[in-house]
Amino acid sequence: MPRQDFLALTGARVFTGDRFLDGHAVLLDGARVADVLPAAALPSGIATEDLGGGLLAPGFVDAQVNGGGGVLFNDTTTADGAAGVAAAHRRFGTVACLPTFITDRPDRQARAVAAVRDAIAERRPGVLGIHLEGPHLAAARKGAHDPALIRPMSDADLDALLSTGLDVVLVTVAAETVTPGQVRRLSRGGVVVSIGHSDATADQVGAAVDAGARCVTHLFNAMSPLGHRAPGVVGAALDDGRLWGGLIADGVHVDAAALRVALRAKRGPGRLFLVTDAMPPAGSPGDTFTLSGRTATRRGGALSFDDGTLAGADLTMDAALRFAVRELEQPLDEALRMASLYPAEMLGQGGARGRIAAGFAADLVLLTGGLEVRRTWIAGRA
Repeated sequence: MPRQDFLALTGARVFTGDRFLDGHAVLLDGARVADVLPAAALPSGIATEDLGGGLLAPGFVDAQVNGGGGVLFNDTTTADGAAGVAAAHRRFGTVACLPTFITDRPDRQARAVAAVRDAIAERRPGVLGIHLEGPHLAAARKGAHDPALIRPMSDADLDALLSTGLDVVLVTVAAETVTPGQVRRLSRGGVVVSIGHSDATADQVGAAVDAGARCVTHLFNAMSPLGHRAPGVVGAALDDGRLWGGLIADGVHVDAAALRVALRAKRGPGRLFLVTDAMPPAGSPGDTFTLSGRTATRRGGALSFDDGTLAGADLTMDAALRFAVRELEQPLDEALRMASLYPAEMLGQGGARGRIAAGFAADLVLLTGGLEVRRTWIAGRA
């Protein structure tokens, strides 16, 4: 007898993370995918929901999201704040995210970690872990971070990063401001180390990668550029197959031509993937917010301080997906992987997320032909 909590989703084209399937059903068993099988082969007695067309794909995974829907995680370091960021992006297809806390005081960072830990303990939908972007960055590549709060990594900082109690922790550091020994301890302790806001040489990046670093934060932005005699962080990221890299695909942070070049140049197995770097105006009518005591304003799709410095992005993952297809000339299957499978794999979650397959989380998104979001599911709940 079939279990009563099975639900079969039918009537949509299915992208499994590997291939497109027509005439198939996705069978859910509570919070997990039980199977993907021809709709004609569904056992009798299974509850069925006809989705009425569209494309059913793995839900999006955002490894860098500062805020959305009017919420800034740095200013709302509570379980409600972390869950609010996730909720704001859910209607844009993001089913798992890392609320991102940028450079601040150690006590405030500890509250942010506790907030995410509480949100996960309370099973708040969509909160996967935390991204700590700073404070161990290079002042020369500070971007929107407060230079007064940027500092070297101490033993106490290292101990705090290794004792968060979270399964998924992403930490952005500058390769030249931390030691390979610190990177090695973090990596061996389960922390995903990303290089960003860094003026490092390619050799310094290579030393960090040898020690366990596996990603670069928002490729091209706030890092030493690719020069013909000084490859910098950008050159190292593209040439070293061990590194993954996040892309803010909005046409504001990086010109589309540069992103197309990077996608063609990237050596694997590490991949380039989509992030939003979203701030409170994303998914919200508000046009201003305060970051580290400075006011940022939305103008023409860009968020910036009065001096022109970019302050995060006004971007959602569905918009990044459409940009990847239309402007970056990525095939739809590859763009979908950039939004789901690749960030999941970078975070060590590739065995549980980013695919529609038996045993994977029932985290799904239903898209229209124009790649607009119709519905999302998190842990099998629409």
